[in-house]
Amino acid sequence: MVDTERTFVAIKPDAVQRGLIGKIITRFEEKGFKIIAMKMLEVTQEQAAKHYEEHYGKPFYAGLVKFITSAPIVAMVVEGINAVAEVRHILGVTNPANADVGSIRADFSPIMACNCVHASDSVASAERESKIYFDVEKELCTNWKTMMEIVLDGQK
Repeated sequence: MVDTERTFVAIKPDAVQRGLIGKIITRFEEKGFKIIAMKMLEVTQEQAAKHYEEHYGKPFYAGLVKFITSAPIVAMVVEGINAVAEVRHILGVTNPANADVGSIRADFSPIMACNCVHASDSVASAERESKIYFDVEKELCTNWKTMMEIVLDGQK
């Protein structure tokens, strides 16, 4: 049996303003992930504080909050096999100058401060971050399977 995971992804203000939403979403869909929740929103100060709470007190905290609240983001919950690690691999490392060619950050991010996308670093973080932006009991669309899941189920 193949287990799936869920992860939280945010397309950040720089990527939204540059019209990269479709290109970024395509990367996840082409890899076989399904988007089970998605919305565009303006992040409130309260949401930003919850999202970045582990960075509170660090020198870069205020800049993170200011940036994420500066313009709309696209928040998503992405589901698939090994989603946390695979989605982060698709993104590339935080600093686009060090990201692998072909990753979202290497392809679309000019500088680290504008690195286009956030993705959770663990299943626990994904659950916590998803709840900041979604009512997970009502807003996740979970009653469908991808073609990959249908094929894998048929091999059991």
